[in-house]
Amino acid sequence: MEEQKSKSYVPANSTMREVSIKALLIGLIMCVVLGAANAYLGLKAGMTIAATYPAAVIGMALLKVWKGTILEENYARTVGSIGESVAAGAIFTLPAFLIAGVWTEFWSPQHYFEASAILLIGGILGILFVTILRRVMVEDKELPFPESVAAAEIHKAGQGGQTGAKFLFWAMGLGAVIQAMRSLNVFASSWERFISFAGKKITLGNGASIQAGGGALITTPGVSPAYMGVGYIIGPKLAALNFTGGLLAWGLFVPLLLYFNGPQLAASLQGTGVDVTAHDTWVTMANQVWRGIVRPIAIGGMLMSAGFTLFRMRKSLGSGLSRAMGDVKKAASGKHDVIRTDRDLPFNWVFVGIVLSTIAVFALYLYFTHHVTAALVATLVMVVAGFFFSAVSGNLVGLIGSSNNPISGLTISTLIIAALLMVALGVSGMPGVAAVLGVAAVACVTAAVAGEMLQDLKVGHILGGTPWKMQLGDMIGVALAAAVMFIPLVILNQGDIAMGGTGLGGKAYPAPQASLMAILASGIVGHDMAWPLIIVGMLMAFGFILVQVKSPMLVCVGMYLPLETSFAIFIGGLIKGVFDSIAKKRGLNEAQTIRSGNNGTLLAAGLIAGEALIGLLFAGLAVANLKYDTWLPGMSNFFPAPFGVSLLVFLVIGWVLIRVPLANAGRPEDPAPPSAMV
Repeated sequence: MEEQKSKSYVPANSTMREVSIKALLIGLIMCVVLGAANAYLGLKAGMTIAATYPAAVIGMALLKVWKGTILEENYARTVGSIGESVAAGAIFTLPAFLIAGVWTEFWSPQHYFEASAILLIGGILGILFVTILRRVMVEDKELPFPESVAAAEIHKAGQGGQTGAKFLFWAMGLGAVIQAMRSLNVFASSWERFISFAGKKITLGNGASIQAGGGALITTPGVSPAYMGVGYIIGPKLAALNFTGGLLAWGLFVPLLLYFNGPQLAASLQGTGVDVTAHDTWVTMANQVWRGIVRPIAIGGMLMSAGFTLFRMRKSLGSGLSRAMGDVKKAASGKHDVIRTDRDLPFNWVFVGIVLSTIAVFALYLYFTHHVTAALVATLVMVVAGFFFSAVSGNLVGLIGSSNNPISGLTISTLIIAALLMVALGVSGMPGVAAVLGVAAVACVTAAVAGEMLQDLKVGHILGGTPWKMQLGDMIGVALAAAVMFIPLVILNQGDIAMGGTGLGGKAYPAPQASLMAILASGIVGHDMAWPLIIVGMLMAFGFILVQVKSPMLVCVGMYLPLETSFAIFIGGLIKGVFDSIAKKRGLNEAQTIRSGNNGTLLAAGLIAGEALIGLLFAGLAVANLKYDTWLPGMSNFFPAPFGVSLLVFLVIGWVLIRVPLANAGRPEDPAPPSAMV
């Protein structure tokens, strides 16, 4: 490997202040807040947003008050953004323990310690693996690291006073107010209507007959700043793909299945005291068809899509592993760089840390399985898969950024391997399911943290940060996130139950990835999987692949999510499409387009964070048995139309996401900012 040729923004021989108490505290606060916000978003919409940009903007804004240096900003961003990756690992896997029945209830001190151990061990392993991989990847000319370069440019631009923090904080306030009004029933959050189709006659016990041919459930988009922000960020094409899944589920599969099976469902309810002619009864049956038939089909599609994603990236996976092996040999040779900007944690420390973490993994799996051989096998699978996927994750982050990193696909691969091995070893029942989910959970957190850590190390490489300080800072961030990230999940689960919901895996918080993993683990280990429906979904996704659908996974996730969710995401995508169209008609040059696009994305990220934080607050109120939905009785019925104020909210959010960025596009002669978030 050639010596580093490019110069960092801050020279290697600089003595500029880098680590400070204020930078660490700001980073830790952002780690918890951004992690909790992403946990909320991931449980509801099945996706997270990269925390690097919000962490960079917030860290710069706060540190400027205390005259912090650019390296302190880099350190705070590094610690602050790692919470998102821990949250991703948590939401993709921890709810699966509840959904699969391993945990009969989500909260207990025992479950808290189990979850924290999974997050801590996985996070520390991810950082240790990346320490081995860092240099070869950050200096690889074939890895552009688009999001890292953009984040570094944000920090550089901040030296001239340009932070964009006002857009982020202002939108957080707007999202918080809208979410609070919705929670207090100031306006209707959604509206649905069942449209009946004429069909077969059913003869009831009293000799009377009714028409019960099924129908379609029509719903409006959910009034959610977070969903609309997600749609705005991913853009109109991807938002449309997600909405297509919802249309397939609720516009084709549910009406079709209800038309043919509705009479039998209605007949089965006859004599139970249920009015089969009532609107609510047919809404309930439509939801049963969706949950019992359409969702397993969607899960099969997600499984095929995850496999296709890995197949499509096979060359990147191979090259990432090859580079990782080369760097292991280099690190093991004992050659260490002496300049500050190339100094990692000592390899001996890293090796000892990996050994201790491996022992902790074995102890965890032995606790789950009570089977020494199974625990050893599970540990071997996790460590090998964890290192392999850390290399893969880092490589993919270098190519496409952490926002597009297919962590769930990598995790599913590990889960299936572990499940098949448990079956081969004769470990069945809940211990086997727990072991499989444990392997997947630790591997998921490891890969997620590795990708985010490497992205931040690349930013530090550009700015002149010290790698070992950033690595230690992320270890502190991971430890804090592991200790607290289970709490937001508990609050959301218990809050939904307190308000009459079913908790994680239900309508309010579908947790699609965790549900998929729970079904796969339980089905393979327990020999009880609805394979016909899974196979139908796999064939459906294969059809999407053959016609070159850009993201089959998004379509299948759209089928799995409630229609109001994918509909709201689609509205956000449409708003971004309108913004792009207006910007084009106004003839904005490249610099203005980038500037307005960055401001729009900061606004969208603020809407997401604002709703998420207030959503957690009101979930906590529900857990405390404070019935906030009765504080303003009848407010949703005060207005002339059930959805009138909701429509106004859509218009306000649309106006903000279009008008504000365009009004701040700047002058044509102004220099182009970094295209960080376009």
